[in-house]
Amino acid sequence: MMYLRSYIAAVLSLTSAGIFAQGSYPGKGIPADTPQIFAEGILSDGLNNRDFAISPKGDEVFFTIQGPRFALSTILHITKRNGRWSEPEVAPFSGKWRDLEAAFSPDGQFIYFSSDRPVNGEAKKDFDLWRVKRLPGGRFGEPENLGTVVNSGKNEFYPSVARSGNLYFTVEADYGKGSEDIVICKWNGTGFARPESLPEDINTKYDEFNAFVDPDERYILFSSYGRPDDMGGGDLYFSRKNENGDWLPVKHFPAPFNSAYLDYCPYVTPDKMYLVFTSNRMGPGFKNGKAKNYGETRDMLSGPGNGNDDIYWVKFNMDLLK
Repeated sequence: MMYLRSYIAAVLSLTSAGIFAQGSYPGKGIPADTPQIFAEGILSDGLNNRDFAISPKGDEVFFTIQGPRFALSTILHITKRNGRWSEPEVAPFSGKWRDLEAAFSPDGQFIYFSSDRPVNGEAKKDFDLWRVKRLPGGRFGEPENLGTVVNSGKNEFYPSVARSGNLYFTVEADYGKGSEDIVICKWNGTGFARPESLPEDINTKYDEFNAFVDPDERYILFSSYGRPDDMGGGDLYFSRKNENGDWLPVKHFPAPFNSAYLDYCPYVTPDKMYLVFTSNRMGPGFKNGKAKNYGETRDMLSGPGNGNDDIYWVKFNMDLLK
């Protein structure tokens, strides 16, 4: 009987994952082992579109659109109603200041994000972490700053929230090992403890940033720039925990996950089936040796793969992290 229950649970789990995979993602097609543009024309349209988060129910996606030289940064979202995805809209809590990098709490009740919006009416020159509560009917509460235990006088970016309540994010801190480090603020049941830098090898003298942490904190995916094995403008790396809960030595994602361009903002979908990330890699048409007329040239320069940030996805499984 125990075996039967386990078998049924496994089948239901796989079925749910399949339903999520085939019915919950915007755009066309499901990726295989090679990264491909995610939701071309919707999330990736030739503009600077980056970072990604989908709700635990698979019915809402957040991502960021940015202007040249970071002059503008706005969180967009799309929602699924009656099986159809909407067109992108500015998130109700964004559009006035520079906001980016929305992340769901594992229960879907909060959206965490980074912003340079004023705090208590005072203008900010740096980015803090904020969160906003989901309300019934698709509404949102008022965004709240996470406070001075989490935030400092320097930038905080890319929140990732574990099921335990622990908060991981990027800091530009004086105590860091490089100019950008990844830290954890542990949740103590009533609030966050002060940031702790993740150990050597995850944080180095190089830049480490934009970490996605498995909700159960079994593995971490992050970006780093400048390491000896960096293929270009910044690559994706990972680490797993051992049986004692210690982080194992960092490993480098191979090509084609990484490229000669900047690959960053890693994210694993809630069904554990896909790795989503941002890249400014160029499309193959730029170096295919073929003559192009004006229309073809214009389409290449104004579409995905033109060197602006695009969102990619690829099949993911834990074997990648061995």
